[in-house]
Amino acid sequence: MFRRLVRLQGPLGNILSPDKVCPRNQQLRCAVNYSSALVEKRRFYKDVSISQSEGGLYEVNLDRRKLKTPGGKLFTAPNEAMAIAVATEWDAQKDTLKYYTMHLTTLCNTALDNPTHRTKEQMISAALKFLETDTVCYRVDDPPSLVELQKNEWDPVLHWIENRYNVTIGSSSNILGPEIPKETKDTFRQHLKSYNFWSMTGLEFVITQLKSVVLAIGVIDRHLSVEQAVLLSRLEEEYQIKYWGNVEWAHDYESYELRARTAAGALFVHLSSESSTIKRKLMQN
Repeated sequence: MFRRLVRLQGPLGNILSPDKVCPRNQQLRCAVNYSSALVEKRRFYKDVSISQSEGGLYEVNLDRRKLKTPGGKLFTAPNEAMAIAVATEWDAQKDTLKYYTMHLTTLCNTALDNPTHRTKEQMISAALKFLETDTVCYRVDDPPSLVELQKNEWDPVLHWIENRYNVTIGSSSNILGPEIPKETKDTFRQHLKSYNFWSMTGLEFVITQLKSVVLAIGVIDRHLSVEQAVLLSRLEEEYQIKYWGNVEWAHDYESYELRARTAAGALFVHLSSESSTIKRKLMQN
């Protein structure tokens, strides 16, 4: 038995299957479904709603059709907040579905299907590898103005995370980067173990966007805003733009997309940890 919680209105389109069901034993077809994220399709539903199953999970409904993952699984969110966020993404689509703009949906699909079949421990190890090549740890030694800029902008956040987690990271202009102490890696590994599988999926996504464990944790811990973190991750590029100019709209678009992906990843982490039910009236305001 399901309980209707939210109903979102949208324009009427063609009635099509929301996702081609992919049998689990046909991994190639699953890969094709995941690779179709850049393909745009006409909106095939009028209304979006969420419902709760007896097991406590939340589902997203497109008209009377239940949303499914690219791998063919029933789409289920761990809590009401996540389900509402995903439903909002689907409802915000216009005449054409732009799957590549639905970052929360994509992250949920990744957590549900786990197409690479990784464990949380493997995800933690992959995330920590970025610490060895962290954006804020690699410094240039020329020109002096960029050296000074990196010092002024990156050192404060680096000192913040070292003090907050009682670790040593450092920075270097050597091509090999700074040598990260084993104790630092162990501390962060222990910290990341506190994340559940879904939250770790989101955190790793943010880390890969910013190419920085330091900046990603800064965002998740609310020490940095998304805008600040993105600017810090693009510091050298912004420096070059200042001196050599922008490439018409390209750089602005890249910056916007990076902010959107980073914000979605950070929101996903927090929603994955959300255990309380959001009041229905608050979502309707």
